Amino acid sequence: MSILVLGLLIFLGMHSLRMVAPTWRERQRARLGEKRWKALFAVVSLVGFVLLCYGFGMARRHAVLLYVPPLWLQHLNALFTLVAFVLVAAARIPRNHLKAAVGHPQVLGVKVWAFGHLLAAGGLHDVVLFGAFLLWSVALFAVSRRRDRQAGVTYPAGTLAGDLKVAVVGALAWAVFAFWLHRVLIGVDPMAGMH
Repeated sequence: MSILVLGLLIFLGMHSLRMVAPTWRERQRARLGEKRWKALFAVVSLVGFVLLCYGFGMARRHAVLLYVPPLWLQHLNALFTLVAFVLVAAARIPRNHLKAAVGHPQVLGVKVWAFGHLLAAGGLHDVVLFGAFLLWSVALFAVSRRRDRQAGVTYPAGTLAGDLKVAVVGALAWAVFAFWLHRVLIGVDPMAGMH
């Protein structure tokens, strides 16, 4: 569990700098230059991500069960995850109504993904991982929206074409992950109980 926590601290810590230490972050970017800062950010984030994945796998082998969610919550998580994939797609595809409305759909997608997984999985390692991501995404979303309001940021208006692209890309990415990649990468078939 300690490796999982360390990985979360490193990964989420790097992704929280703009929220908790924006002045320090900007000084480092100016001192190192944009390319070196991005490289450092990527390397440290990757180390954190590898540690949290490894730590999660280790903790899963010695699971401490906190609660047993009913099967319908696991099914509901599939819907939460589909919504999360669509929100992440909305962050990348220009001129869609989701991006125009919420400004930070990827962070909102992480929030939805983490909440759904907390409903569907009751191990201590699950609560630590998904709970940490949920708390982080709630805080980051609130800070990002407040920063947008203070700076008067507006996002381009959405279009039907943008919305359709978001829906198709998000749904296809979700299907590939749900029906194949989740089992390959994580060792759990999220659709096993739905066949």
